[in-house]
Amino acid sequence: MKLDHVVYFSKRRPEEWVAEQQSAVIGGRHEQWGTHNALLYVKNAYIEWLSVERQDVAEQVDHPLPRLLLHDLQDGEGWGTICLAVDDIEQFKEEIENKGFQTSGVLDAQRRTTAGQLRKWKMLFVNQHVSNELPYPFFIEWEDAEDIRFAKLREDGAISTANEQLEIKECVFSVEDPLRETAEWAILLSQKVGDADDIALPNVLLKFVEHEGEKDRLTDVVIGQAN
Repeated sequence: MKLDHVVYFSKRRPEEWVAEQQSAVIGGRHEQWGTHNALLYVKNAYIEWLSVERQDVAEQVDHPLPRLLLHDLQDGEGWGTICLAVDDIEQFKEEIENKGFQTSGVLDAQRRTTAGQLRKWKMLFVNQHVSNELPYPFFIEWEDAEDIRFAKLREDGAISTANEQLEIKECVFSVEDPLRETAEWAILLSQKVGDADDIALPNVLLKFVEHEGEKDRLTDVVIGQAN
C-alpha cells in the first residue's frame, strides 16, 4: 500500500490550473460523474485538481467522491482527500470488511483524456456520511501495471523530467483529535502508529495535527526533492 494521489477540490477549470502550475497537464473528463481534472505528477504520486464540469450530472450521481466534492466546495476550494494504491483491491475489500468497516464495494471507473484515450481503474471507498468529519482515504487499483502506466505517461508528456526529481513527502491532516484519528487510520490500513500521531507508508508520511476549527481535513501537502 502506498500513496497514489492527493485530491484538491477546485472551482476552477483544469485549463486554469495548467496555465498556473508549471508541468501540470489536463487529465480528462469523468463523464459518468460530471467532473474533470488537471494533474501534476511527481516521482512517487500526483496531485489532482478536481472540479465540476456538469453540475446536473454531479448532483445526481451516487458516488462518494463527487458527493464529497460538492459538500466541500460550499466552503470554497481546498484539499479534500487522499487516494492509496493497493495491489489487490478485492482482497483488500475483504480484509477491511472483516475488521468491521462497511464499503462501497469495488467500483469501476474511467476518464477520457483530451486525446480521446480511455484510462480505467477500480476504486474502493469506506462508507461514511459526508460531513465535516475527516474522510477516510479511498483506494485504487489501476488497470495497467505501474511501470506500464508511467511509461505511457512519459510518452504522452504528462510527466516531466524535472518533476520526477520531486516527491510528496507528507500529507498533513488537521483534526480535532489526532490520537483518535491516527488510531482509526492505523486499524484501517494495518499500519503502526508513529511517535507523533503519524503513520509512515512506504512513500509518504501521514501526519495528524490538532486544530480548533469545525472541519477535519487534509490541509497541507509537503513536496520536496526526491531521495
